[in-house]
Amino acid sequence: MLRFFVWRLASAVPVVAIIAVIAFGLLHLTPGDPARIVLGENATAENLAAVRTAMGLDLPLPVQFGHWLWGILHGDLGVSMISRAPVSRLIGQRIGPTVALALCAMTVTIAVALPLGVLAAWKRGALVDRAVLALSVLGFSVPVFVLGYVLIGTFAVDLRWFAAQGYRSPADGLVPFLRHMTLPAITLASTYVALIARMTRASMVEVLDEDYIRTARAKGLAEPRVLFRHALRNAAVPIITVVGSGFAMMVSGVVITESVFNIPGIGRLVVDSVLSRDYALIQALILLTGVLYVVINLLIDLAYALTDPRIRYQ
Repeated sequence: MLRFFVWRLASAVPVVAIIAVIAFGLLHLTPGDPARIVLGENATAENLAAVRTAMGLDLPLPVQFGHWLWGILHGDLGVSMISRAPVSRLIGQRIGPTVALALCAMTVTIAVALPLGVLAAWKRGALVDRAVLALSVLGFSVPVFVLGYVLIGTFAVDLRWFAAQGYRSPADGLVPFLRHMTLPAITLASTYVALIARMTRASMVEVLDEDYIRTARAKGLAEPRVLFRHALRNAAVPIITVVGSGFAMMVSGVVITESVFNIPGIGRLVVDSVLSRDYALIQALILLTGVLYVVINLLIDLAYALTDPRIRYQ
């Protein structure tokens, strides 16, 4: 297991290096002058030249990349061109609400999708199976912002059970945190519930036809134990893939949900940085998203090895 982990970790290093090159290169190949963004359209040529020199933009691209990479390795993501605040501090202020939202949404997703998928596979062809498939299609079809506004109108405005917008930290108390986080979590989880429920059903249908499942039933094991102890564990590899990828997409793609519920997270920060063309902040966010996907995929590989020991020796 240790050798498997070291091998996967070593293979992730080149991927992170490629992501860093892409994050740096994309913004330097796009049109626009960062110095003019800082000074405005009426800046003089002398002032523009001075700002480019101060920002190191007059250096060759390999030298600029080396300075940027050296700073990243020492925990320095640069300084925002707009607010002049350290990028790491801006991201640190926003990442908490996004991670909290993603964790809550994934908790809702797993708690709802896995039982639905197992139930649909167990009762395949029956009414409950068709209902789960219809629910999955509905989850894919309804836009996130539409569901968000419907939930706000029903449960926040009419019934006043939950808060309509904003964010409260868990440090402010569990009840205020859940009042603000429940509706966004359900909204964000809707698409992934549909995806994971369908994947669970498809994977379970294949496993339930295996000989060892019939043997377990012939031994007289209770049906819940057969489904969740034997079938679901052997069907877990594709499900783990979808769950892990879904969590990464939740963290990096919560722009719409955070905008609807006015949550000050990474999604809102991405929108603000793109609109203001804050190059240093955009670079850091691209790199952060890429590294997040690499880490999630590494954890998925480890989950594979824990679920199916045969993978460790491949």
